[in-house]
Amino acid sequence: MIKPLVLAVALALCAPLPALAAQAKTPAAPAWVARSNTQAQLLLEAQAKFMPEFASSVGLPAYDAKVADLGPDQPARYRATLEDSKRKLQAALATERDANVRQDLQILLHATEESIEGSQLNEALMLPWLDAPQSVFNGINDLLSDQMPAARRAKALDRLKAYVGTAPGSTPFTALARQRYEEKLANPALLQPTKLEVERALSNVDTYIDGIRELFTQYKITGAEPTLARMAEELKAYGEWTRSTVLPKARTDTRLPPQLYAFQLKQFGIGIDPQLLMQRAQVEFMETRMALQQLAPQVAKVNHIAGTDYISVIRALKRGTIPNDKLEAHYRGVIDQIDPIMKRERIVTVPKLPLQMRLGSAAESAASPAPHYLPPPLVGNTGQQGQFVLPVGNPSADGKDAGSQYDDFNFAAAAWTLSAHEGRPGHDLQFAAMVERGLSLARTLFAFNSVNVEGWALYAEAEMVPYEPAEGQMIALQFRLLRAARAMLDPMLNLGLIDRERARQVLEDDVGLSPAMARQELDRYTFNAPGQAGSYFYGYSRILELRVQTELTLGNKFDRQAFNDFLLDQGLLPPDELAEAVRTQFVPKFAAAK
Repeated sequence: MIKPLVLAVALALCAPLPALAAQAKTPAAPAWVARSNTQAQLLLEAQAKFMPEFASSVGLPAYDAKVADLGPDQPARYRATLEDSKRKLQAALATERDANVRQDLQILLHATEESIEGSQLNEALMLPWLDAPQSVFNGINDLLSDQMPAARRAKALDRLKAYVGTAPGSTPFTALARQRYEEKLANPALLQPTKLEVERALSNVDTYIDGIRELFTQYKITGAEPTLARMAEELKAYGEWTRSTVLPKARTDTRLPPQLYAFQLKQFGIGIDPQLLMQRAQVEFMETRMALQQLAPQVAKVNHIAGTDYISVIRALKRGTIPNDKLEAHYRGVIDQIDPIMKRERIVTVPKLPLQMRLGSAAESAASPAPHYLPPPLVGNTGQQGQFVLPVGNPSADGKDAGSQYDDFNFAAAAWTLSAHEGRPGHDLQFAAMVERGLSLARTLFAFNSVNVEGWALYAEAEMVPYEPAEGQMIALQFRLLRAARAMLDPMLNLGLIDRERARQVLEDDVGLSPAMARQELDRYTFNAPGQAGSYFYGYSRILELRVQTELTLGNKFDRQAFNDFLLDQGLLPPDELAEAVRTQFVPKFAAAK
C-alpha cells in the first residue's frame, strides 16, 4: 500500500539510514517537461495555500512551517482558488500545440475538476469532523524524517507552534477543527462521522502525543518542551471534547451517500460500475482460492505441515514469527535476492540506488498498520529516496488481548510478496523511475491515484511469483485473494449488500487474515478510505488486459522488460491514456523491429 501523498508519514526507530548515495546522473528532461511543470507548479501553489503539509512533503520548503487551513468558509475559498486555476489551465490548453504538454494540461484540468467536485460533495453531505491528533502527528512526521534535510527538519518547531496557536497570527488547530464541526451541527442533513471511526481515533490520542515527543527527541529539536506540553494539553482536550460531543452523535451505519461513494470510486481511478467490479472480483476470488488449494499440499509437504487445506497451511506458516528486532534484516535479505532475479530474468530495469527500508514507530503503526511505502519528494529532489516502512506493534492502541495482534506481515513467507509490492519491482521501482527519468509533475503528482499506483504494485507482485519459493508463492496468492475480496466487499458493504460480521468471516475464514488485520480492512472499506480497496484489483486487471493485447499484437517481437520499462516511463498515466501510449508508441516501435 502506498500512503496518499497528503497523509505520508515517516519516523525511524531503528538505526539511522546510511547517507544517501549521490543521485545518479540522468539525462536532461525534454523542453516540454519544463513547460508542463510551469503549469503544474501554478496548480500546486494554489493547493499549497490550503494544504501546506502536502506541498512541503512533496518538496516545497516554503511551506515547512505552515499548517492546513481550517478557517471559516475554507471549502468555498478553496474552490474559488481552484476555479481560477482552472481558467488559467484552460487558456493554456487553448494555445498549446505540443501533444505531451496538452496531455499533461488535460491531466491537471481533470485533477482540478475532481478536487472541486469532491469539495462540493463533502460540504453538502458530511459534517466536517477531523481526527486532529492524527493530522498533527502526520504533519510533524512529514518534517521529522530522514528524508528531510536538517535545515528543513528545524522548521518542525515552527509548524508545531502553528498547530498549537502560539505562532504569530495562528489559532490552535484543535480549536478550528471544533469550530468547523460545531458551526454545521445544526444541519440535520449532514452525516455524522461513524462511531467506529471516532472510537479508533480516541484510542490513539496518547499514542500520537507520545509519537510527536519521540520525534522531537530523536531529531534533537531543542527548545520544544513548552510547545510540546501545550500540544499534549490541546490534543487531550480535543479527545475529551470528541468523547463528550461527537461520539454520542456518531452514526452506526457506515454507508456513504450513493453519490459520494460513486465519486470516491472515480477519484481512486475505478472507471466501471461497482456491480461489474464486484462480479469480476468474485470470479477472481474463486479462481485464486482454487489455486491456493492446489498449491497447499506441496507447501505442507516441504514445510512438514500436517494439514493440507490452504487456511491451515497459511496459519502454520504464520507461526514462524520474526521478532521485531530481526524484521528489517530478514526483509533486507529477501530484497537482496529480488534485484538479481529481476536482472537475470529481464523483468524490468533495476534502479541504480539500493532500497531504503526501516521499522515504523508505535504512533506510525497506529496511523498506518500495514507495510507501506513513503514516496520521495517529487519536486526539487536532490537524491532523496522513498522508504519501505515495516510497522510493529498493535494496529490500534486499544488492543489489550491476543486478538489485537496481527501476524500477517512478520513471518518469512510473507516477505517475498510484500517486498515485491512495496519495494521492487513495485512502489520503490515505480517512484525511483519517476525521479531518475525526470517525468513531469502532471504525470507524477497530479495523475496520482490508487488504480495506477496500486495496479502496478500488484502486477509487480505477479511478475515475481514464478521465482519465489513455494511458501512465498502461497502468500502471494493469499494476498491476491485479499485484493479480490476487497474489490467485492468494499462495494458490497457500501451498497448495503453484506453486513460487517459476514465480511469479517470472509476475511478471516476464507482469506486467512488475523482478527486485527480483518478489523483494519473493514475500517478501511467503511470509513478510512471507502472505495479505495478495489483499486488494486482493478488497476492490476487493466495492466493484464494491456499486456495480453500487446503480446497478441507483437507475437515473438514482444519484449517483457521493454514493455515494463515503457509502463514506468509513462509515470502515473491513467489506464486509458497508458493504453493509448502503448498502442501508438510502444507497439509500432517493436512491430517495425527486424
